[in-house]
Amino acid sequence: QVQLVESGGGLVQPGGSLRLSCAASGFMFSNYVMSWYRQAPGKERELVAFISSTGDGTNYADSVRGRFTISRDNAKKTVYLQMNSLKPEDTAVYFCKAVRYDGIGGYWGQGTQVTVSS
Repeated sequence: QVQLVESGGGLVQPGGSLRLSCAASGFMFSNYVMSWYRQAPGKERELVAFISSTGDGTNYADSVRGRFTISRDNAKKTVYLQMNSLKPEDTAVYFCKAVRYDGIGGYWGQGTQVTVSS
Protein backbone atom coordinates (compact mmCIF):
# COMPACT_ATOMS: atom_id res chain seq x y z
CA GLN A 1 0.00 0.00 0.00
CA VAL A 2 1.46 3.33 -1.10
CA GLN A 3 1.65 5.99 1.56
CA LEU A 4 3.11 9.48 1.79
CA VAL A 5 2.76 10.98 5.25
CA GLU A 6 3.69 14.62 5.81
CA SER A 7 4.53 16.05 9.21
CA GLY A 8 6.17 19.07 10.79
CA GLY A 9 3.63 21.75 9.99
CA GLY A 10 2.34 24.24 12.52
CA LEU A 11 2.07 27.85 13.54
CA VAL A 12 5.20 29.98 13.34
CA GLN A 13 5.93 33.69 13.54
CA PRO A 14 7.20 35.62 10.53
CA GLY A 15 10.93 35.12 10.18
CA GLY A 16 10.77 31.72 11.83
CA SER A 17 11.62 28.27 10.54
CA LEU A 18 9.97 24.90 10.12
CA ARG A 19 11.12 21.59 8.72
CA LEU A 20 8.57 19.44 6.96
CA SER A 21 9.03 15.70 6.49
CA CYS A 22 7.35 13.30 4.13
CA ALA A 23 7.75 9.61 4.92
CA ALA A 24 7.14 7.19 2.05
CA SER A 25 6.22 3.53 1.99
CA GLY A 26 4.86 0.99 -0.44
CA PHE A 27 6.98 1.90 -3.49
CA MET A 28 10.62 2.08 -4.60
CA PHE A 29 11.36 5.51 -3.14
CA SER A 30 14.82 5.83 -4.71
CA ASN A 31 13.28 5.63 -8.21
CA TYR A 32 11.02 8.61 -7.66
CA VAL A 33 11.37 12.34 -8.08
CA MET A 34 9.97 13.99 -4.99
CA SER A 35 8.27 17.35 -4.89
CA TRP A 36 6.66 19.71 -2.42
CA TYR A 37 3.57 21.64 -3.43
CA ARG A 38 1.44 24.07 -1.48
CA GLN A 39 -2.08 25.35 -1.69
CA ALA A 40 -3.29 28.50 0.00
CA PRO A 41 -7.01 29.18 0.57
CA GLY A 42 -8.70 30.23 -2.65
CA LYS A 43 -5.58 29.59 -4.73
CA GLU A 44 -4.39 26.84 -7.02
CA ARG A 45 -1.88 24.28 -5.86
CA GLU A 46 1.64 25.37 -6.80
CA LEU A 47 4.99 23.65 -7.05
CA VAL A 48 7.41 24.75 -4.34
CA ALA A 49 10.45 22.54 -4.95
CA PHE A 50 11.52 19.22 -6.37
CA ILE A 51 14.49 16.91 -6.01
CA SER A 52 15.77 14.22 -8.33
CA SER A 53 15.65 10.56 -7.43
CA THR A 54 19.34 10.56 -6.50
CA GLY A 55 19.19 13.88 -4.73
CA ASP A 56 21.77 15.60 -6.90
CA GLY A 57 19.31 17.87 -8.66
CA THR A 58 16.92 20.39 -7.14
CA ASN A 59 14.83 23.31 -8.26
CA TYR A 60 12.68 25.89 -6.53
CA ALA A 61 9.89 28.31 -7.16
CA ASP A 62 11.16 31.86 -7.37
CA SER A 63 9.09 32.80 -4.34
CA VAL A 64 11.00 30.42 -2.05
CA ARG A 65 14.47 30.21 -3.63
CA GLY A 66 17.13 31.09 -1.08
CA ARG A 67 14.78 30.49 1.86
CA PHE A 68 13.68 26.86 1.41
CA THR A 69 15.83 23.76 0.97
CA ILE A 70 14.60 20.38 -0.23
CA SER A 71 16.55 17.24 0.62
CA ARG A 72 16.01 13.51 0.80
CA ASP A 73 17.30 10.45 2.59
CA ASN A 74 16.74 7.41 0.40
CA ALA A 75 17.72 5.04 3.19
CA LYS A 76 14.96 6.48 5.36
CA LYS A 77 12.56 6.92 2.42
CA THR A 78 11.94 10.48 3.51
CA VAL A 79 12.00 13.87 1.82
CA TYR A 80 12.37 17.10 3.75
CA LEU A 81 11.61 20.75 3.24
CA GLN A 82 13.58 23.15 5.43
CA MET A 83 11.77 26.49 5.46
CA ASN A 84 13.57 29.54 6.79
CA SER A 85 12.67 33.23 6.92
CA LEU A 86 9.02 32.35 6.69
CA LYS A 87 6.54 34.97 5.53
CA PRO A 88 2.77 35.24 5.99
CA GLU A 89 2.38 34.49 2.27
CA ASP A 90 3.94 31.06 2.87
CA THR A 91 0.79 30.08 4.76
CA ALA A 92 -0.72 27.08 3.01
CA VAL A 93 -1.29 23.36 3.16
CA TYR A 94 1.93 21.69 2.03
CA PHE A 95 1.80 18.42 0.11
CA CYS A 96 4.49 16.03 -1.02
CA LYS A 97 4.27 14.23 -4.34
CA ALA A 98 6.15 11.28 -5.77
CA VAL A 99 6.55 10.72 -9.52
CA ARG A 100 8.61 7.91 -10.98
CA TYR A 101 11.81 8.98 -12.76
CA ASP A 102 10.25 8.17 -16.19
CA GLY A 103 7.21 10.31 -15.46
CA ILE A 104 4.84 7.43 -15.00
CA GLY A 105 2.48 7.46 -12.07
CA GLY A 106 2.20 9.81 -9.15
CA TYR A 107 1.28 9.72 -5.51
CA TRP A 108 0.19 12.50 -3.16
CA GLY A 109 0.32 12.87 0.58
CA GLN A 110 -2.56 14.20 2.64
CA GLY A 111 -0.91 17.54 3.41
CA THR A 112 0.26 19.43 6.47
CA GLN A 113 -0.83 22.94 7.45
CA VAL A 114 1.74 25.70 7.76
CA THR A 115 0.56 29.00 9.20
CA VAL A 116 2.85 32.01 9.42
CA SER A 117 1.37 34.68 11.64
CA SER A 118 2.23 36.93 14.53
